[in-house]
Amino acid sequence: MRQSHQLPLVGLLLFSLIPSQLCQSCVVSEKDYSHLRLLISAMDNLEQIRGIYGASILLSQRLAGIQNPSLEEELSQRIQDDMNRRDMSNLTSGQLALIILAFGACKTPDVRFIHDHHLVEKLGEKFKEEIKNMEIHNSNPLTNYYQLSFDVLTLCLFRGNYSISNVTHYFNPENKNFNLSGHFSVDTGAVAVLALTCVKRSISNGKIKAAIKDSDTIQKYIESLVHKIQSEKMVVSLETRIAQEKLCRLSLSHQTITKMNQIAKKLWTRCLTHSQGVFRLPIAAAQILPALLGKTYLDVTKLLLVPKVQVNITDEPVPVVPTLSPENISVIYCVKINEISNCINITVFLDVMKAAQEKNSTIYGFTMTETPWGPYITSVQGIWANNNERTYWEHSEQQQITKPRSMGIMLSKMESI
Repeated sequence: MRQSHQLPLVGLLLFSLIPSQLCQSCVVSEKDYSHLRLLISAMDNLEQIRGIYGASILLSQRLAGIQNPSLEEELSQRIQDDMNRRDMSNLTSGQLALIILAFGACKTPDVRFIHDHHLVEKLGEKFKEEIKNMEIHNSNPLTNYYQLSFDVLTLCLFRGNYSISNVTHYFNPENKNFNLSGHFSVDTGAVAVLALTCVKRSISNGKIKAAIKDSDTIQKYIESLVHKIQSEKMVVSLETRIAQEKLCRLSLSHQTITKMNQIAKKLWTRCLTHSQGVFRLPIAAAQILPALLGKTYLDVTKLLLVPKVQVNITDEPVPVVPTLSPENISVIYCVKINEISNCINITVFLDVMKAAQEKNSTIYGFTMTETPWGPYITSVQGIWANNNERTYWEHSEQQQITKPRSMGIMLSKMESI
């Protein structure tokens, strides 16, 4: 069972919607470069990076211009070895897109792997499979719109095949797949903004042919998505950092610029406040670092150099931290495992579930898969999360004044607003 969606980390990054000439306010100032050591050190923790999941780390290192040849070589080899062992059908479209971005970044020799294994062509086929599934299953993709946006962005950057009509049809900002936890998903919207921006540029540059109405439609989608992101009070997850380039090019009033500059300053302060927790995860550090150095995924195909100021790093231990749980959406089916008087984290809770399963697999049976963000429950008591039905299992925790804390897992459904 494939992961139905990437669980967001709520509210850990703000970004600024300001014109291009003032974009540097979104970026960490040179005097604060020393604070990036924690993020870079987190990405050096190879024990937490397995196989293809190293693509995020490799991409981040290259976009940020971090000079660590031995780490790049190790990550590249791990990814290639993992892919050679895998059946391509076991890769989601988004995973393949991320691998292409990582290998294609900064025009390194790894680009040969993309060509030799026809990865862009295979991504095009996977994108078609996503569209086909949407046509059959009430507009639900095999994965999610976050990955679908990565697909379009990657196909656009690497001149792959995709249909403009599919883009204009399925990337309407009012599509239900842009919603998560009862709200518009700014993470997904931000990736879509970059994907649509790349497509718009390709049309303007004559790289792909499209009708004027299609170009106008895409521009309206971009503007609508940006408006929706602004309406969510600028609170976004780690992934949203890649929308910075497009959003920084918007024409806004002086009053708005001043307000956004203030928000940008809070961005870095808030980042440092949370750095002792979630940013110690390699995947989290990888997603935020390039933006803090002024880079985005739209820079992937450029030949990038090292930052103006070298970021010296120190080796320090990076402990494993549990994944944060998303907000409750709507509960379809609930399994209550136990009642306890003290608070325990999700890792301990899963250990309890494993022990219970050994005692009675009928009542407490469950399956899970490991991801860079932590364990992901795929089924409980034979009831599976289902992409086509937009359902997934999540950890729940409730406590009443007169009762001990109750912990469990529930099958929830992603809903449109």
